[in-house]
Amino acid sequence: MGWEEKAAKAKKGHRPSLKNWESDNLAQTFPPYGEALVTSAHPYSSFKIIASGNGITGDGERRGKVLERTLSLLECVRNNNAVVRNGGSRRSSCRYGDSSYSSTNTSCSETMMYPVVLDAYETPPREFHERYEAKCIPVVIRNVPHGASSSTANRINRDDHNDIMMMEEEKKECDGHHQTYNSDSNNNNKEWPAIHRWAFDALAIDPQLSDRALKCGEDDDGYTIRMKLKYFMEYLHHNRDDSPLYIFDTTFDEDKYAKRILEDYTVPEYFNEDLLGLVGERRRPPYRWFLVGPCRSGTTVHIDPLATSAWNTLIHGVKRWVLFPPHVPKSVVKGRKLILPGEDDEAIHY
Repeated sequence: MGWEEKAAKAKKGHRPSLKNWESDNLAQTFPPYGEALVTSAHPYSSFKIIASGNGITGDGERRGKVLERTLSLLECVRNNNAVVRNGGSRRSSCRYGDSSYSSTNTSCSETMMYPVVLDAYETPPREFHERYEAKCIPVVIRNVPHGASSSTANRINRDDHNDIMMMEEEKKECDGHHQTYNSDSNNNNKEWPAIHRWAFDALAIDPQLSDRALKCGEDDDGYTIRMKLKYFMEYLHHNRDDSPLYIFDTTFDEDKYAKRILEDYTVPEYFNEDLLGLVGERRRPPYRWFLVGPCRSGTTVHIDPLATSAWNTLIHGVKRWVLFPPHVPKSVVKGRKLILPGEDDEAIHY
């Protein structure tokens, strides 16, 4: 049985009621949209904060007193450029390092742009914790998998190192079997093997992974649907489904071959505080996943297990996120009223 038969069987089990996975022809219509996102000058979404006093009143509108709407930074720049082309003298500048965006006489004035884009070469862990994480500011950190550390390792405060060591000692006391967090900054500063091992061509022929059956869906009863990675990689390159299958595996560390994935990356020092690690490996809920997805694949809006926070690192390709602040009503987040007849509630349609 080849990859097409394997994929057809997996799709039938995952969504038995869907007869035509290509009905919207998104394999043809989505690429221009995706290309526009990738090639834009600043391909990150942003929030514009609109303070209270904008005509929204009443106790029933308390959540509306501070509205947040997505605003593209590129859109802001284009607006300013349009003014210049029309003979105006307005100028704009943007600086991601301190999340500031400044402009003169434009609608983008005094607007903090999210997410803040940082570089691991220039951002020590303490700065990330105090300036961004503690204030719940969305952040993208570049160059972590590439061993971006030569300049930051020397800037790490001694207290950061002490915090890591204390965390590991607490885990030892709680459970004899504890996770190693690689507190040695020199180890953390190495390029991740995943950079090379997780390239699409490499995954397809990886002697330890290609024959492993990984989760790519669930049936209506909640049972896991799996496909060998070598077949899935063929499906990844050749499928034309509107919303393709998507490897989202959390049990790879239980497989004697697939657990090699744990050697391919290192937990960044930015995320050394793992409170669930205190309960021990045997009692903690699932907390690490290996993801591989074709174009147009993704997950719908969700909250992670136990409402926990997670760090997510993109090794190859492009992944687009949609994030909502906690006060946005569920009806707005889900957007079910916007689903068109015959359309699915899938990430690609969102």
